[in-house]
Amino acid sequence: MSEPQFFHQGDLVAVLTSQPLDRVLDYKAPEGGCWQGAFVEVPLGPRKVLGVVWGAGAGDYDHAKIRPVIRVLDVAPMQQSMAEFLRRVSDYTLTPMSKMLRLATRAPGLGDPPSMRQVYRLGAQTELRMTAARQKVLAVLEEFAELSFTLKELSEAAGVTASVVKGLVKLGAVAEMATPQDMPFAHLNPGLPGKSLSEDQAHAVAQLQANTVGYRTTLLKGVTGSGKTEVYLEAVASCLKERRQALVLLPEIALTAEFLTRVEARFGARPAEWHSGVTMTERRRTWKMVGQGHAQMVVGARSALFLPFQDLGLIVVDEEHDSSYKQEDGVLYNARDMAVLRASLVGGQVVLASATPSLESWANVEAKKYTKIELKSRFGVSVLPEMMAIDMRQENLPADRWISPSLQKMVEARIWAGEQSLLFINRRGYAPITLCRACGDQVGCDHCDARMVEHRFQKRLMCHQCGASKPVPKICPSCAAENRLAVVGPGVERLAEEATALFPEAKVAVLSSDLFGSARALKEQIAKLAAGEVDVIIGTQLVAKGHNFPKLTLVGVIDADLGLQGSDLRAAERTFQLMRQVAGRAGRSDKPGVAALQTHQPEHPVIRAILDGDEEAFWSAEAQARAQAGVPPYGRLVGVVLSSPDAQEAFEVAQAMARNCQPLTDIGAQIFGPAPAPIARIRGRHRVRLLIKAEKNAPIQSALSAWSAQFKFPNALRLSIDIDPQSFY
Repeated sequence: MSEPQFFHQGDLVAVLTSQPLDRVLDYKAPEGGCWQGAFVEVPLGPRKVLGVVWGAGAGDYDHAKIRPVIRVLDVAPMQQSMAEFLRRVSDYTLTPMSKMLRLATRAPGLGDPPSMRQVYRLGAQTELRMTAARQKVLAVLEEFAELSFTLKELSEAAGVTASVVKGLVKLGAVAEMATPQDMPFAHLNPGLPGKSLSEDQAHAVAQLQANTVGYRTTLLKGVTGSGKTEVYLEAVASCLKERRQALVLLPEIALTAEFLTRVEARFGARPAEWHSGVTMTERRRTWKMVGQGHAQMVVGARSALFLPFQDLGLIVVDEEHDSSYKQEDGVLYNARDMAVLRASLVGGQVVLASATPSLESWANVEAKKYTKIELKSRFGVSVLPEMMAIDMRQENLPADRWISPSLQKMVEARIWAGEQSLLFINRRGYAPITLCRACGDQVGCDHCDARMVEHRFQKRLMCHQCGASKPVPKICPSCAAENRLAVVGPGVERLAEEATALFPEAKVAVLSSDLFGSARALKEQIAKLAAGEVDVIIGTQLVAKGHNFPKLTLVGVIDADLGLQGSDLRAAERTFQLMRQVAGRAGRSDKPGVAALQTHQPEHPVIRAILDGDEEAFWSAEAQARAQAGVPPYGRLVGVVLSSPDAQEAFEVAQAMARNCQPLTDIGAQIFGPAPAPIARIRGRHRVRLLIKAEKNAPIQSALSAWSAQFKFPNALRLSIDIDPQSFY
């Protein structure tokens, strides 16, 4: 890439702003000039807005009316590789550049001048009269002992008033101090000794470190418990030794606490964090320090990919198969794929780590685009769990029970032995359906075409589409019949109720993301489970994501057939991945584990593949079926959703788009629909769906742009185009 251009005072510069405009705007360079890539504050009408100097101005506007840049912000300028990354993501996802810039500047107060601020940390231990409010404050500070909080952040995190914090300051239990804003992060020392590695791990590390010059993507495939984390931490060490920055993406915020502890043990300090559980103050600090090169390593969620790294040398995508890497609103991108793009632009390495890789990554290895390193055995004395099926057709089980007699005996044996059991069902809440036995109506959301799910612990019905909730009704909303509402089917809460009745002497706990009001509470629960304080864990797919429970020796999957239902083209793949991941929680210490799958279809090819452990045979068969159908990763799919408060309006526009599809047919694409989306109404908006299918190498983005440009959409209608959709709701 060419060197960035310098603009002298008065030169015309093109500025990209984060406002919803379809173009860059011309301004005059300020006093002292500015570099291409500089973050600036510019006037836009009566407002002052954030922007980036994108290049030289076009000069096609009355020069006398062009206003000057107000000021250049005191932050590192945008690297040209970052600007190119935003352009490429914009082109691929058909997202306006203004939205891309908003995604890349999601930190508050970037324009604030450097200053001192009052922050609060844990003070000296002192005798004081403890109240519930004071205990909440101290608990937050103990949990995040390495962080500083502003008064507002600490009050909000603890759920108390500022006066409680100030009172603890006077007593010396909380320390108040003035510090410069946005300090550099502590130095990570890659020279510290790492953990002793198995022969398998050492060989994998040697392969990763063999060639660190230039771009390369490696699939690190290892069975659950094989020590993939220790392997890629050595890749991080190599990156830090070269004085480049590293980024580790995790699919779930609950995984960060344990991972940060491992990073601190390996490198002597904690890295920067970027996810929804981090305070706004820490987000701004991370954003600024990453740009200045004062944050060597970032651990974060998918959006950390858009931080302004000065010299990014390594991106690790842990659990790369996880569907949470796909952003489903706003900018519709897949962080796994965009990580590969970003690394290719900066000559960096990518490590995709998983026990059950996505078919996309498997196909890229087969096509020689990615290299593969495989860990085939568990670390230390632990061995892979025994896999078995419980044929529910042979079990004598009442209609309102879900734990089979066979599984019940297995759990009882673990309780007697002082070991843990996990009962897994991928349904949040108490029951998925609330049905009126008088009229047959199912209680639905007022704003969506979705059933409301009872959450008995919270005594509310909740919509898992829009988040709306209401108290559990006493009478039927449709026919007003009293005492005729009944729940149908199990969720984790109902399963916990059954487990408590079956195992009265056992400690039963539920692990489900919706039951915890904060990331801290969720982390505390996971720590208790890992410490063996619970006998029976009831969990959703949250438990499948990389947690290590040493005393867990039995995993019982309540409904292994659940994911096989529906028309999702990835149903078999996702069921296979989830079952293997959940089963992998068992037997991770010195005691062997068992994974039992309750199924009504033990002969189903996916269930057989899970039990036999013949992963390559499964992937080969799945790849062949997808290739024959011409669907991803061997073809292209695009999901198009039109939504409007007016159902007829959405349908009419969708029908017009389906009829006038010449740009798509010109490249050989097929268009299916329109049809009501599977969930036809969300938040009061009616949704109509089109599906476009094309060959893998077809120029689909340019065809979509030409196609959609033909239409003038009503103000109330929204058009969403999802390249490579992961869900089809």
